[in-house]
Amino acid sequence: MEIRDPNRNCEGMTRRNCLQLGLGGLVGGGLVGALSATSRAANPTSQLTRQADACILIWLDGGPTHYETFDPKPDAPVEIRGELESIATKIPGVGFSAHMQQMAGIADQLAVVRSIRHNQGNHGAGNHYMMTGAPPRIPVGCGAFVSFHPSLGAVTAHQCHAPDGLPAYFSIPRMSRSGGPSFLGAKYAPFVVADNPNSSSFRVRDVALPSGLTDERFIGRRDIRSQVDRLVRINDEAAGDPLTGVDEFYDQGYRLITSKPAQKAFDIHSEAPQVRDQYGRNTFGQQALLARRLVEAGVPFVTLYNGGWDHHRTIFQDLKTKLPPIEATLAALIQDLAARQMLERTLVVCLGEFGRTPKINSRGGRDHWSNAMSVVFAGGGTPGGQVVGATDKNGYAAMERVLSPENFVSTVYTKLGINPNQILRTPEGRPVHLVSDATPIDELLG
Repeated sequence: MEIRDPNRNCEGMTRRNCLQLGLGGLVGGGLVGALSATSRAANPTSQLTRQADACILIWLDGGPTHYETFDPKPDAPVEIRGELESIATKIPGVGFSAHMQQMAGIADQLAVVRSIRHNQGNHGAGNHYMMTGAPPRIPVGCGAFVSFHPSLGAVTAHQCHAPDGLPAYFSIPRMSRSGGPSFLGAKYAPFVVADNPNSSSFRVRDVALPSGLTDERFIGRRDIRSQVDRLVRINDEAAGDPLTGVDEFYDQGYRLITSKPAQKAFDIHSEAPQVRDQYGRNTFGQQALLARRLVEAGVPFVTLYNGGWDHHRTIFQDLKTKLPPIEATLAALIQDLAARQMLERTLVVCLGEFGRTPKINSRGGRDHWSNAMSVVFAGGGTPGGQVVGATDKNGYAAMERVLSPENFVSTVYTKLGINPNQILRTPEGRPVHLVSDATPIDELLG
């Protein structure tokens, strides 16, 4: 009997070869690198009227099915419509698939885009296109981790600020394969929280003082380093002293470790038990709660990564257990943000790299399909209770209000007050359009 890892894609990916930026190695350089990753842009570009102060992007890695989520086809032939029924939602005449009960109950707060399509039908290329708004420049295989263009989170970190002591871009519990900064540089890579917030011993690695090190000893070590820094160095700054450039990052590191907002944001155990229950006492549920706490603390961009959506086989059996807790957590996140009066200023987006094939294959699954997919928006000034665009009667392809990844990415940037029609510069001075087609989706702008 074959035992499959639920987080493994068809190319066999389980590796974590993405940038894991913790705040470790106070003396060994890890802290310096991490704080380099949160350094602010000195000259952010001019901004649009901002509708949202923050974005929580829920990334369902592997390509979630549109049929079994937000675009069911109950009148299609059985080999296309599948085993799940369509259920009514709070949007008149609009149905979601049977496992989407909680999201159906808050559909009046959602905008579902059913008509985004592209031509990148493998994980590596599709991930890059949807995470950056830029198609890969060369053919990219399923297993590729590519970064030809800065990701949504990296650009937001480049142009939006977090409170002093907090990074501007987080990714939980890992970075997606194209979620990095590309030519913007490592200081705009995400701070990755790999630790499990559902654990009773949850503690973000190296953000708190090490066990046995008191505040007094920590301050003492900092003062010793300050005294060493007063010594005359062999090379001065003009001569290119390599230590001069890292001093700022050490100082930021001290501020983060002693930052009350940072410590408060990570203290998930202080949440009321009923709130934790609402999100779900599971890993994804508590990761979503942590994302809300980070946004509440002022972080402008959080990616919440969830893998295991590459259902080439046994899709209905797998979704029976996988989908209900995930969609319940999404609904809880949106409702909690609304109850705290944060939803209007927080954009929540849920998507993957593409949809799934119309016809169920011989293994009881659906394969990669980039001609149709569903993307869900909530908050951040998004008018709720609407469906944008449509696929054909069998869900083969977007056919009404056909939209692109560029339109999707431009919408997120516009809502965050970032001009998608701007020119960035590589370190070599090469001009690069942030988005080649900087046209947002008007229906989502309000």
